[in-house]
Amino acid sequence: MTGMSSNTMTSTAQLVSAPTLNESTLENCYNHSSPSALSLWLIGYSLLLPLGVLLNGVSLFVFIRFMRPLSVVAIFLCNLALSDLLFSLSLPLRIYYYANHHWPFGTHLCQLSGSIFHINMYGSCLFLLCINVDRYLAIVHPLRFRHLRRRKVARLTCLAVWLLIVSGSVPAAMVHKSSDCLLNGVKVQRCFEGFSMWDKQVLPLLIVAEVLGFLLPLTGVLYCSCHVFLELGRAQEIGQGRHCKTIKLLCLNLCIFLFCFVPYNTSLVGYGLLRSNLVKDTGNAKPILKKIISVTVLFASTNCVLDPMIYYFSTEGFRRTLSKFGGQGAQKKMVRSPDEKKTLNNIYRDSGCFNKETEISRGQEWKSWTKGEELNIKEAKTLIKESEV
Repeated sequence: MTGMSSNTMTSTAQLVSAPTLNESTLENCYNHSSPSALSLWLIGYSLLLPLGVLLNGVSLFVFIRFMRPLSVVAIFLCNLALSDLLFSLSLPLRIYYYANHHWPFGTHLCQLSGSIFHINMYGSCLFLLCINVDRYLAIVHPLRFRHLRRRKVARLTCLAVWLLIVSGSVPAAMVHKSSDCLLNGVKVQRCFEGFSMWDKQVLPLLIVAEVLGFLLPLTGVLYCSCHVFLELGRAQEIGQGRHCKTIKLLCLNLCIFLFCFVPYNTSLVGYGLLRSNLVKDTGNAKPILKKIISVTVLFASTNCVLDPMIYYFSTEGFRRTLSKFGGQGAQKKMVRSPDEKKTLNNIYRDSGCFNKETEISRGQEWKSWTKGEELNIKEAKTLIKESEV
């Protein structure tokens, strides 16, 4: 009996101690993300959520409702706004996680939310590249590649971009699995952090994503911008207004690339090389890069509120549509009342240069002149639209 009771007590102790042993092997939740980093992400994403939803929602409404048929550049901008809006709508999940440091929504929603971030970041890079390439073809090679600057080609290009970034997000979703950690002695699930297989899964995916989604678009944006600036510098006296719009567009694209995407992607690649032990961490740079990433990931996320600046400041049709809502009252004031028209006619008649025959002849001359001008204007518009922003 004593032997049986001692064996029973031993097995019971092993059952009780087994979960404690498993939990003791778990990483502390704050080992990967400090409380200050969590607070920074919480504040940053809480500010980006309302701004991103409002600005991109209004932008999509203006593009679809008031600017049809869309120009080539407007097609790219509309898809860019859609990408930013999808990312903005996913931010409540990140806000909840960074507020509680606990992920109760399961693995699949963690994978989806993490994939949307990469879809937005790399999709924004590729759509900005498409805009710059379109400006490059319109200004540097206006006749040679005119057949490529069609709405149908722009739609097919956007479809190809969406297929590329969505298919690329599938392996990224496999990496973004929720994992367990200890928070105040309690086992909880975490998301968006704590990747353990850097050398086997994460680093190869990171290298492919950085080359296709960041390095190639950055090289293309720099190449196209430099050649467009040189071409516009040679023809400063021609088309000053349209050239100014193009310069604004390209400068905004460059600023968004340099501010949002360059700091995060370069620090992420450096951290990945150190984490996978491909580069020796001789100066203990891994913790420093981790802190840099915690800040630069917010820079990458702010593109969802900076992209609408492109729509407003560089797209005349977009800006004109928004100004219509506030300028309808001013336009009504410009319409002359019947009394004002009668007064002007009396003044013109009293001046001695008004009679019925001159009125008819001038009217006929005006109609014939306007018909000719309408034909010239139509021909000019077809050429202007080829290089219109």
